[in-house]
Amino acid sequence: MKNIRTVGVVGAGTMGAALAQKFAQEGFDVMLADKTKNIVEKGLNNIRLTLEDGIEKNVFTSQQVDSFLFRLKGTDSLSDLKACDIVIEAIFENLQAKKGLFKLLSEIVLKDCIVATNTSSFSVTELATSIVYPERFIGLHFFYHAAKNRLVEIIPGRKTSSETLEVARLFCVLAGKDAIDCTDSYGFAVNRFFVPWLNESAKLLQEGVATKSEIDFVCMKVFGIGMGPFALMNATGVSIAYHSEKTLEVFGKLYEVPEALRAQADSGKPWEIESGPVAAIDPVKEKIISERMLGVVFYVCSQILEEKISSAVHLNRGAKIGLRWKYGPVDLMKSAGEEEVNRLVVMIAGLYNMKIPLSIGDKFWETESVRLEKKHPVAVITMDEPENMNALSESTVKELSEKFNEADNDPLIDTIFITGSGKAFVAGADIKFFVKNIKTGKIRDIESFTAFGQDVFNRIDQSKKKVLAVVNGMALGGGLELALCADLILAFSKAQFAFPETGIGIYPGLGGTQRSVRKIGRGLSKYLIHTGKMLTAKEAEEIGLVDKIISVEEFMEMVTGRLPVLEKSKEDLPEKWQAIKEFFEKNSLADIVGKKYTGNSLPEEEAEKISKTIGYKAPVAIRLADKLIEEKKGCASELAHLSEIFLTDDALLGLTSIGKKVQYQGK
Repeated sequence: MKNIRTVGVVGAGTMGAALAQKFAQEGFDVMLADKTKNIVEKGLNNIRLTLEDGIEKNVFTSQQVDSFLFRLKGTDSLSDLKACDIVIEAIFENLQAKKGLFKLLSEIVLKDCIVATNTSSFSVTELATSIVYPERFIGLHFFYHAAKNRLVEIIPGRKTSSETLEVARLFCVLAGKDAIDCTDSYGFAVNRFFVPWLNESAKLLQEGVATKSEIDFVCMKVFGIGMGPFALMNATGVSIAYHSEKTLEVFGKLYEVPEALRAQADSGKPWEIESGPVAAIDPVKEKIISERMLGVVFYVCSQILEEKISSAVHLNRGAKIGLRWKYGPVDLMKSAGEEEVNRLVVMIAGLYNMKIPLSIGDKFWETESVRLEKKHPVAVITMDEPENMNALSESTVKELSEKFNEADNDPLIDTIFITGSGKAFVAGADIKFFVKNIKTGKIRDIESFTAFGQDVFNRIDQSKKKVLAVVNGMALGGGLELALCADLILAFSKAQFAFPETGIGIYPGLGGTQRSVRKIGRGLSKYLIHTGKMLTAKEAEEIGLVDKIISVEEFMEMVTGRLPVLEKSKEDLPEKWQAIKEFFEKNSLADIVGKKYTGNSLPEEEAEKISKTIGYKAPVAIRLADKLIEEKKGCASELAHLSEIFLTDDALLGLTSIGKKVQYQGK
């Protein structure tokens, strides 16, 4: 598979500069190109300002920013892109301008260079007619602000090769993006429903149904968003919404641009939104806005599913990650129910004289949070709900159970990889589930969920097949407990590991107090569980929690059999960790908290820091975790104290105060 090391970005405007910044941040050498030196320098300067702002907000260190900028170069000559492994076009949405650029690039880049378009609307297949090697051409539609927004739509054209598609997917992973797959159709997946949603708000305004602020207010409430359609158009550009919708008019009357939006785009000005909060809104008016805006989303998404442009799970992901909607369109349809969705779709179809889509109902709304791929003799199980950080919900654990059983029972499979998509391997359990059941007094539901989770994890742990956890990002709480079930834990360099439970009022309940001891010993297990310390991949490797740090490319080669599975590299425990290990092995929890520790090889300052950190944790959670580690009675022993811990005031306080400082009372 082609390795991508050098990335070219053509277009130094808002989108191009943001892409160049992101790629440099992720370790690529980047060439930012545009037609004049002034435009290029303006783009580079905007990147510098953004990164400097990141330093002020403690997002980056000055050393990191220096390294990003070192990898970033600018040019006003397309010929400088010859050395690039991939070139991404990010110029303005003009079909002929894009075609002209691709024709020029064909004469410059090497035959194996991938050329991608960031178009949000045009046909990838049509654009590919302007390039000499269309099999090396693909659509990669990134979302604003591209340095921060993780979503990308991957759109192969009719002649895009399978190798190009595979390399593009790998590139998106390396670039820190969460991808959704789309077929080549105007608007692809997200803009296909999002832009008509914006368009419909302008129609409601034009019809005199409500004011801009009222429409924004209702939409924020219904869709769980921070900005309504008019505020969003002001933020991203009214003309962008207009031109995007004009492209979609080929799909019928529903998509036609109203005069109100055209006139506003022509004015070059943002919408003037009425100031002040909406105190009250007429219920009839609210109902009309809600039904029209939901109806358009339901109608268009039903078309998308019928036309197989994207899947239900990817539609949801596009809305949640790319648009930052609290609820994805499929979530909204499931919540409304088939009868209500049908009613609203029929209403929209009648209003605009459109054909009613047939893809409405549960079988079209099926989503999955765990994905299984078989590449005999290897199976890859991917925790695949990055919009929720791959959190362990009831449905996710059930899917994990089913997918693992399928792989484990397949006689042609001898090795099972478990990994994650997005920023996390698994960022713990679904906190909302715990809070809901504590508040409703359903502690038994928590016990049942945990018992089932332990059963699934035990099956993974006891499998006769080789199981490898490939930790791609954050492995927190239940995620780290899942990784500990594997025979080997491999990690990407950016992976992170922690047991945060005692800091939120509970203790690890999926085997963490037992399997961690098996992996790294009693002392270091106590250190991780009692302090909640977040380890880097390197630190985790130093203490033996991680068996090997690998690259994404190495993982891909293992899966395809081009590289044998790497074995654990055994090294002595570094002096720093040996001191911490002995500190927790030689001193009781009471001695550490009471600062009565003895025989301590740790520097006094470090010992006091550990004692102070533990003092901030929930006392009951710390006590029970320590007891479980000391007793070594097996994973099932964690189930015995669940009702005790989840009935504490501290548990509810901690679980409802994630990210905040709290004072635990020990009750």
